Amino acid sequence: MKVVAAWSGGKDSCFACYKAIQEGYEVISLLTFMQSEKQSNFHGLNVELLDAQSQAIGIPLVKRVTSPDTYEKQFKDALWQLKSQGAEGLVTGDIYEVALHEEHWLERVCSEVGLKPIRPLWQGDTTKIFKGFILEGFKATVVRTKLEVLGEAWLGRQLDSQFLSDILKLDKVDPCGEGGEYHTVVTDGPLFKKSIELLETRKMTRNGYGHLKIGNFEVTPKKVSSR
Repeated sequence: MKVVAAWSGGKDSCFACYKAIQEGYEVISLLTFMQSEKQSNFHGLNVELLDAQSQAIGIPLVKRVTSPDTYEKQFKDALWQLKSQGAEGLVTGDIYEVALHEEHWLERVCSEVGLKPIRPLWQGDTTKIFKGFILEGFKATVVRTKLEVLGEAWLGRQLDSQFLSDILKLDKVDPCGEGGEYHTVVTDGPLFKKSIELLETRKMTRNGYGHLKIGNFEVTPKKVSSR
């Protein structure tokens, strides 16, 4: 079955896309929603970095600028277009219900468009999902934090076993950031044909959130380990 994968640039959407491919789905496109032509929703990734992910993975990326008032319409319009190109399902990285929509929002929207919702991570144990992500060899960097629970020091940290150990020591913080505690950008892993190297970053805070602004980066060939 040909499918489109909802894409934020972060770990959950990436891992879900990867798992869907493992399950035999053919991902024909990635789909991301932007707060402007230059920056994505939620994760705040710039358009050049999103395009670099698409290039490194080898799957085309469809971008749509939206707003809270037009989100559902733009979402459905994009799905209708991708359905006309052969998509039969939509892959998402949802683990729990998305707080900003009503319950079962995704099922309703997919039903109205005529696509199958595919959620490989749905209702999984978030500690196990995190461990699976790093054990598969994915690399991700924290680009946004909710400062009341994760301070500025967490920005720029790599997702690894030490990160998981540290976050499990904190009260009321989900290992995968399902409460919006943190967001990431994925730069490498088995889904990627090339790697992305972040060369220049800076930390900033605004409105209760910490942001890692990414300046220079480079798409490079995969490093082959010698044994």
